[in-house]
Amino acid sequence: MGSSAVVVGGGIGGLAAALGLRRIGWEVTVVERAPVLDDAGAGISLHANGIRALDALGVGAAVRAAARPQYVGGTRTPDGRRLARMDGVALERELGTPIVGIPRAALHRVLREALPAESLLIGAEVTSVDRTDPARVRIPVGETVLDADLVVAADGINSRLRGRLFPGHPGPAYSGSTVLRAITEHPVALRTDFELTWGPGAEFGHIAFTDGRAEWHAVLNSPAGVRFPDPLAEMRRRFADWHDPIPALLDATRPEAVLHHDINELAIPLPAYAVGRIALLGDAAHAMTPNLGQGACQALEDAATLAAALATEPGVEAALTRYDAERRPRSQSVARAARQAGRMGQQLTHPVALALRNTALRLAPPRATVRTILRHADWTPPRLP
Repeated sequence: MGSSAVVVGGGIGGLAAALGLRRIGWEVTVVERAPVLDDAGAGISLHANGIRALDALGVGAAVRAAARPQYVGGTRTPDGRRLARMDGVALERELGTPIVGIPRAALHRVLREALPAESLLIGAEVTSVDRTDPARVRIPVGETVLDADLVVAADGINSRLRGRLFPGHPGPAYSGSTVLRAITEHPVALRTDFELTWGPGAEFGHIAFTDGRAEWHAVLNSPAGVRFPDPLAEMRRRFADWHDPIPALLDATRPEAVLHHDINELAIPLPAYAVGRIALLGDAAHAMTPNLGQGACQALEDAATLAAALATEPGVEAALTRYDAERRPRSQSVARAARQAGRMGQQLTHPVALALRNTALRLAPPRATVRTILRHADWTPPRLP
């Protein structure tokens, strides 16, 4: 009988983990508590490290076909003045791929459709695991019990399994910022593939997609839990005097399409990403702020690294020891860098600090932006069989 795994969570990280495990010959069941996989969400940027992980998992070509390369873009001030330029051509020259933009639903769909339908158990919830037997894990799912050699906890930032494994850990913390985002209903004329605009305590950005539509996001300094009766009207008010194409992006959006979430993170790092035969992956292990666009990419790295460790190490325990050793330092370093990027970017409010930052960005050589991206995106996955 072959090795078997249960992946808890059917998001990007969980589906990617399932693909990696199947690629090395494991039997996999993905358990997702949502009753329908409706491919919800807004947009996402994938850096070279995420694309390389997808290549290792066997779906890189399909994702590229659904994504739009981000060659032209950068950072501006609310009045439209340029702070920094992103050179997608230089990134492609260095890494073999530019950053690409893709609707989160399209990425999710590519991953899901690469798995056999019978491996997806939808509308079921895992709240605990039985680790009494050191050689197997028993997973109660409704009225049935699944037995597996491995459990992958990819159940998100509010992971119940993480809480079971690390009851003393405080869990996610509010970052101080909240985000509103949406995908436009119809194409918008854009001069850039990707752009960020930084004002005092606020950021507005967009990602262009292959069909001409775009995702926009607005990140605001805010107390946790604040919600607006009409989120789109509030965005029009908050960004009324910001440069084009921000008004056009908001005008192209249906009010009901706007999503609003507080940005939480695991500010206190976990002491381990594996306990026994349970591996933590993605946001369950290292939820981070979105300031570097690395959250999903780090989950994809997790998936490729986990599969490679299981394929080459003599047993599950040894593989998870290697997985923890390879993934925890890197992902936690990226999380720290993302937090710092937010503090120096969108979260700044003091006029002197804003002026100093903006001056430093304008004076930095064009190569500086590329170097900043390379610092986190230049990662090569371990080889899978």
